[in-house]
Amino acid sequence: MAYNESETSPTQVKILITGGFGVGKTTFVGAASEIEPLNTEELITTASAGIDDLGGRQGKSTTTVAFDFGRMTLHRHDIVLYLFGTPGQERFWFVWDELCAGALGAIVLADTRRLADCFSAIDFLESRGVHFIVAVNEFDDGFSYRPEEVRAALELDPRVPIVWCDARDPRSATWVLRSLIQDLLLAAPSPARPAGS
Repeated sequence: MAYNESETSPTQVKILITGGFGVGKTTFVGAASEIEPLNTEELITTASAGIDDLGGRQGKSTTTVAFDFGRMTLHRHDIVLYLFGTPGQERFWFVWDELCAGALGAIVLADTRRLADCFSAIDFLESRGVHFIVAVNEFDDGFSYRPEEVRAALELDPRVPIVWCDARDPRSATWVLRSLIQDLLLAAPSPARPAGS
């Protein structure tokens, strides 16, 4: 295939997938990724007893200790998304600063059974000026709330979109990522028009 100088390469965008421990970040990255995702999951051992709060997550046997990585191409927009899932446990939060560098936007996954677990991720992103949306991961035994109830509970700015998803479903994860990109495009400043145009 001959090289064509008029062809442009896709725009590459770094996106964070963040939220509390056990909210579905690894699952979301795996569902959305078009490549075999990289993850740094390790078994939860008795050494974490008293350190990690497993309340409501008794069936969870692994945890992310560095990050998850996946890639997804939005062909319609000619955008390649590089997905970085953050660790959820407090003792691994030192990794967040490195993962945040260069991120254009983020998705904060929320679990209605433990909405308070989102506060740290939201505070982190707000303090660094990272644009984000909240995606409520619908667990089978989760509580059903209206968007305004979630917004009030999380003390979210009215401009922050709230969407619902199933982190296990590739179509749902893709829809959430498209929602973030659309919101980023809407929030982007319009290019200045040349004088006299």
